[in-house]
Amino acid sequence: MNKKQADVPDLLQIGGGLNSGVSREVSQQTGVPEAQVYGVGSFFDLLTDTDKKVRVCTGLSCRMAGADQVLQAMKDADLPAMGCSCLAACDRPPAVLRDRDVLPAVSVEDVAQAEGDWTVLRSEIASNGKSWLGHVGPEVDDPDTLAINLLGRADWSGKAFAKAAKMRPEEIIEEIETSGLQGRGGAGFSASFKWNAVCSEKETVRYVVLNGDESEPGTFKDREILMRRPDLVIEGLAIAAYTIGARDVYLYLRGEFAFPKAVMAKAVAEFESHNIFPDIRFHLHSGQGAYICGEETALLEALEGKRGMPRLRPPYPTEYGLWGKPTLIHNVETIACVPSIISRGGDWFRDLGRTEAGSKVYCISGHVKRPGVYELPLGVTLDELVEEAGGYIGAPKAFSPGGASSGFLPAKYRDQPLDFQTMDGLSSLLGSAGVVVLNDTVDMKWSVSQQLRFFHDESCGQCAPCRIGTRYLHEALENRICNREQDDKPHLQHTEDVAWQMSEGSICGLGQIAALPLTSAQKFFPEEFDE
Repeated sequence: MNKKQADVPDLLQIGGGLNSGVSREVSQQTGVPEAQVYGVGSFFDLLTDTDKKVRVCTGLSCRMAGADQVLQAMKDADLPAMGCSCLAACDRPPAVLRDRDVLPAVSVEDVAQAEGDWTVLRSEIASNGKSWLGHVGPEVDDPDTLAINLLGRADWSGKAFAKAAKMRPEEIIEEIETSGLQGRGGAGFSASFKWNAVCSEKETVRYVVLNGDESEPGTFKDREILMRRPDLVIEGLAIAAYTIGARDVYLYLRGEFAFPKAVMAKAVAEFESHNIFPDIRFHLHSGQGAYICGEETALLEALEGKRGMPRLRPPYPTEYGLWGKPTLIHNVETIACVPSIISRGGDWFRDLGRTEAGSKVYCISGHVKRPGVYELPLGVTLDELVEEAGGYIGAPKAFSPGGASSGFLPAKYRDQPLDFQTMDGLSSLLGSAGVVVLNDTVDMKWSVSQQLRFFHDESCGQCAPCRIGTRYLHEALENRICNREQDDKPHLQHTEDVAWQMSEGSICGLGQIAALPLTSAQKFFPEEFDE
């Protein structure tokens, strides 16, 4: 196994991307065939675009806030620009990106004043106090009521790790099991099950990997956790590494997270300066722009310097993960809960929830007065979450409880618990808890089209049902919107068949749920699709 291949994406980035003609040089440095180097470079968005275009987020929340107008204003000002997928700044829309530098809340007026100069635009945004740090809450008098507490002060003492180091691994896992901690990144999988699975492997070389590739449209909670509570993330990773017997921890952060990565690097240095985790090595890695790498096996492929294509399972990462070794992979929020669980106990964490275990970091955007990130008991309703966010803007019509992957639910369900089981019972997903609220001014066909376009753009193309199906459904809906449905063109009457084939024939979650925005909207808002 050639571990030098892991350097391929970074070397391509340093060399200026594929268009600079560095493939041969990278091949010579790493021993990876030039064709494979080219394949890696052509897979990732941030390695293929070297013309320094400004990327304007065209996710649903940003488009509802005027992203199309901002994009057009940039073109009118002769500032090279293009649309891109979600930048995890849904609470500060519209967001734009250049050179991995994200600017939030960019307006048409900002672009006009900059007169086509990116440097001026960047300065204007900064001078107006527009920061990537968004609104978070709630403020609490008793820190024991929250597991993460985004407004709390960082703790560099390593107290939770010190307590864990006096416990046997099985005792730590038992505490995690008692807590009822479920994965906070999407699937809601039992955390203790993963830890047990890795520990049961005979292989002694093991790894811990942080999945910080937050790319789900409507989701931006991990961004805030990384920037506000890096202490919890690093300490949680250290506890996990100690428990499973890993020496190396890899932090995979999406390529657009340059600022959060810098914060995490400082956090690692802070702990290292006090020699808190002497036997653990931390490695920070930047993604290169691919939503699919949020899928854990695709992330492992990317970490190894390959195209980010999901693996067939089994074997699962707990058995055959990074470089073929047992690997524990967790989302940012999940791992950030671990220090509090160890410090205060599993029962304490479980009791924080209302309908299911623990507190939950919800993010909310769209038609609410104060979009942001709120840590609340798992199982609050949409109405309660929106109350924290200042209230609705207009009359609520629909919402996505867990980002694009969760489809749409009608506002009549706003009194239902936002938890894993309830959302599953409504044929939806809590997922990453990236809640997007739509009021009654929004056309559902248009909203669905934005999500379908996203999945079409982000499909890795490995599975034919997903590659073909995402394109088919998006084209079918656009044909309905534009009144150009013909027998020889994709047609919405085939939605259920295509959705079934995608669900059954795709090896990862993207293809399995990509039709949900359409099928859910057709179910709950049939009158808008019969027009």
